Amino acid sequence: MINKVTLLGNIGQDPEIRTTQGGKELASFSLATSETWKDKASGEKKTKSEWHKVVIFNDNLVNLVKNYTQKGSKIYIEGKLQTRDWQDKDGNKKYTTEIILNGFESKIVLLDNKEDNKPKMSESDDKAFKEAETSLDDEIPF
Repeated sequence: MINKVTLLGNIGQDPEIRTTQGGKELASFSLATSETWKDKASGEKKTKSEWHKVVIFNDNLVNLVKNYTQKGSKIYIEGKLQTRDWQDKDGNKKYTTEIILNGFESKIVLLDNKEDNKPKMSESDDKAFKEAETSLDDEIPF
């Protein structure tokens, strides 16, 4: 049997990075996919978006998402569909369907231009990087 999901869309909010009790990081975010068509009756352009919950357990993919994506990033993902049940605070049974990326069968391709995919740095990291870059230029003997 095959359980494979392939999506291309935009991240709806900055990915949330959490740590499990075992110390392993996971990432989660919503992904919007859209389709556009021309309405036959009115001739106007119509768009419909679907929202998908994505959860990443693969260490390398978590690091990729953590360091190179943000709200609005365009990405291509391959994962599997998983539905889990849980109880809300009132004891009602609820269901959640998610796209899971875990293991070798999972894939992410960043589709933004390279400038948009620069590693995220804090303001102090960025300042230190620029200072180091400047001091290196001063030490070149030619």
